[in-house]
Amino acid sequence: MRLIIPWPPGQSTDIQGRLVAQWLSERLGQTVVPENRPGAGGQIGTNAVAKAAPDGYTLLSASIGPVTFQPLVARTPYDVERELAPVTTFGIAPFLLLVKPDFPAQDLRSFLALVRANPGKFTHNSSGVGGAQHLLTALFNAKAELDALHVPFQGSGPALAALLGGQVDYGIDTPAAAWRLVQEGQLRALGLTTAKPSPLVPGVPPIAQAGGPPDYDIGGWNGLMVPAGTPRPIIDRLVTEIHAGLATPGLRRQFESVGVEVGPLGPEPFMAMLRDLWGSFGALIRQLGIRAE
Repeated sequence: MRLIIPWPPGQSTDIQGRLVAQWLSERLGQTVVPENRPGAGGQIGTNAVAKAAPDGYTLLSASIGPVTFQPLVARTPYDVERELAPVTTFGIAPFLLLVKPDFPAQDLRSFLALVRANPGKFTHNSSGVGGAQHLLTALFNAKAELDALHVPFQGSGPALAALLGGQVDYGIDTPAAAWRLVQEGQLRALGLTTAKPSPLVPGVPPIAQAGGPPDYDIGGWNGLMVPAGTPRPIIDRLVTEIHAGLATPGLRRQFESVGVEVGPLGPEPFMAMLRDLWGSFGALIRQLGIRAE
């Protein structure tokens, strides 16, 4: 069995995929081999699974970018609803709104007041047009009525380096990438993108509760998908084994260590979540005229 990871080694989706591959290898009694197939914002690996035989031997370490966002901003070589079947999510990873420690605003309310009072002056980063960071920040800016310049980079690493280096003023990133930097005092977290506080980043208030848009509530998801047409008994076995694993303290702690609040959703709730996200972000993308470059 192969588990295709459409990102380079070391990225959050890669780590989560490898944890699941190891768990499934132990539970199924046969090796599940992680295989990195990065490129095109996750589209290359995702398409490889979409076009694979639906026999249960090819799995996808799926994530919000290539499954939720890319089809809304570009013509992808795959059709998620027609060619991929959801198995389970692993949980939700909240994102952090980040600034440098010397940013003149000390909390979210003063940040919003400052940026609103200076339209077009401030800049924010992203890992590229149409990616998760870009669209989460675009949604935040739209709901908070902020006019700031988007500066895209070739990946999340360069985007974070630009924020650390003072090339941009603010950005949204995962706790897996940024929480250590916050703890070390290299960055300051003004808020969480999810509506509820997270025990994984204690002391950081939700944006919706700290003076930001009250309806702002979005986190990054990761999960498992398979080619459409995969027999339901195979999908059900994968759901059973993964949910059993995520209920164990050991595997749960490993997911929490990369910023994931464990809370799996089975196939039907997983698809319902995708449709909700496509609806809300599709409207925003049309409104803002966002297109992949």
